[in-house]
Amino acid sequence: MTVRLDHTIVWCRDKQESARYLSEILGLGEPEAWGPFLVVELANRVSMDYYDHPDAGAGIAAQHYAFLVTEDEFDTIFGRIRSRGQEFWADPARRDAGEINRNDGGRGVYFCDPDGHLLEIITRPYGSGS
Repeated sequence: MTVRLDHTIVWCRDKQESARYLSEILGLGEPEAWGPFLVVELANRVSMDYYDHPDAGAGIAAQHYAFLVTEDEFDTIFGRIRSRGQEFWADPARRDAGEINRNDGGRGVYFCDPDGHLLEIITRPYGSGS
């Protein structure tokens, strides 16, 4: 059996703002409308489908999304995060502010999108060794 993730719905307050943010920060193509969604396509054919939460005023439950990137992509994306003056952390608990991690011999950093979802970029999969 071959099971692969195809897409996930990302709840948000403003799909235009949130989808555009992800596209810009990761350097991806423009989000495309599909039905009620704004779709951000990733390199591995998985899509992040942004959908305006009908009860956004009550708050969006923050989720975590991690993206595996190359060393060069990390430098570029991290540069975008810093140029926006965004907070970032080395850990998901957000204790190590202003730092990156070096887990498994790679680099990783956590940061938030406009809806408070915790995004992460890593250059090595966790558990891949050092």
